[in-house]
Amino acid sequence: MGEVRTLLGGRGLVESPRWHGGRLYFSDWSAGEVVAVDLDGGSEVVARVESLPLCTAWLPDGRMVIVSSADGRLLRREPGGDLAVHAELGEPGWNDIVVDGRGNAYVNRIGFNPMAGEEVKPGFVFLASAGGSVREVAGDIDFPNGMAVTPDNSTLIVADSYRSALVAFDIGADGGLSNRRVWADLGEGVPDGICLDAEGAVWYADVPNQRCVRVAEGGTVLDVVELDRGGFACALGGPQGTTLFVVAAEWRGMTEENPVAPGSGRVLATEVEVPGAGWP
Repeated sequence: MGEVRTLLGGRGLVESPRWHGGRLYFSDWSAGEVVAVDLDGGSEVVARVESLPLCTAWLPDGRMVIVSSADGRLLRREPGGDLAVHAELGEPGWNDIVVDGRGNAYVNRIGFNPMAGEEVKPGFVFLASAGGSVREVAGDIDFPNGMAVTPDNSTLIVADSYRSALVAFDIGADGGLSNRRVWADLGEGVPDGICLDAEGAVWYADVPNQRCVRVAEGGTVLDVVELDRGGFACALGGPQGTTLFVVAAEWRGMTEENPVAPGSGRVLATEVEVPGAGWP
């Protein structure tokens, strides 16, 4: 395990890290920006969407898709940078996204407005298929957050933050989900964004516990990266696939006007032993 270094700082509520084409892409929800940063810390804004949440994924053909939660749409970034509607999701409230190797996009939504202090109602996972249809494929997830798909496209793993668990589903030929099960009970862990590695373990970022944790199926803790602020999401990438990127910020609270301390958002990086696998 290498030291944790800061790749980029001075940001707001940072989320959705994705390694693609030699750079890390992440979202700054506070600014409504999708940003690309290279390993030397050089960055550029690649898209602007006023939406909170604001999560992204990559289609197999190399185009980015962006969840515009505010207007219930999945947008697609064309090669010239223009944004087109990829799918109509419906009412607002969408959160994270993962696209599998077949181009099927899984997008989850929370069943209540946590920022308004509403009572908890379970959320859902929807499938925006490569063929263009949109349908619900899973429900009864208290607070659906990060998602990942195994390299063989057979399993979707969803972080349920409020139940302190990673939940898994088998993915059918039509993209549907079945055989729901608890992949890992995380005890006191509060999983947010997640990623998979080549040994089948999951890294999850944890805001209240200020760390990233690597767990095996069943919940055995394999590794921990301690942070000095809340960890919102993590991704594996870099030249060898063994750089763990973490987006982190000083958390104030869901119902605060500024949920994180302005300017406290950072993109962190550290080296680990096992490279990333699957999606994102």
